[in-house]
Amino acid sequence: MRPGLAVALVSASLLLLGAAPGTEDPSPLPALMADTGGGSQLITAEASAPSATSGALTWWERRDGAWVKAGSAAARFGAKGLVEGAGRKQGTNTTPTGLYDLPFGFGLRAAPTGTSVEYRAVTADSWWCQDNDSASYNRWTEPLPGDCRAAESERLSSYTTQYAYVLVIGFNYHKPARGRGAGIFLHVNGAGATAGCVSVPQDAMRRILQWVDPKKGPHIAVGTVTGATALTRY
Repeated sequence: MRPGLAVALVSASLLLLGAAPGTEDPSPLPALMADTGGGSQLITAEASAPSATSGALTWWERRDGAWVKAGSAAARFGAKGLVEGAGRKQGTNTTPTGLYDLPFGFGLRAAPTGTSVEYRAVTADSWWCQDNDSASYNRWTEPLPGDCRAAESERLSSYTTQYAYVLVIGFNYHKPARGRGAGIFLHVNGAGATAGCVSVPQDAMRRILQWVDPKKGPHIAVGTVTGATALTRY
């Protein structure tokens, strides 16, 4: 048999079997990660490089033993890019990379129909304390505690666009380290890059809130495509 004919026959056989070279579906991103949090829901926020201020956010659900994409949107990151979460410093306008849980949601607007995660309504007395000297550091407070300076905190009702819908990212939340950073959220896009949060268009934020199910152990992984802060490291 001529060599060319043999190659043609093999190629034809592979096509019939659905296994033509170079056409196999790549593994979904969560399948390549070191840890996905142990649940069946995961959000990935990925930038091309640590200096990037934009990228992609995808939410995934584990079904029948495989990760399936449930939705995606363009994402924005900190104005100074991304940095390893364990070494992040407060006030640097960087988004911390790593794997985090999603403690609860809040917003100036009512929770979208179907929301099952805890969702708090923002009032004029709702604050996020970012004062390193306060006992309420990196906590929702209502009203602002006496030991938490307003100049070092966020009055949530002041961010009418960004905080229409929010999910708290559990960065430095459960055992806060002073000086590492406070108030890292997944929220609605503002005018541009964030001060360290991850943001998406409003419609995407609504869909995410409707999708997140606390019974499924949802987490968010923030990172880059490659390098020391690659998502696959987390």
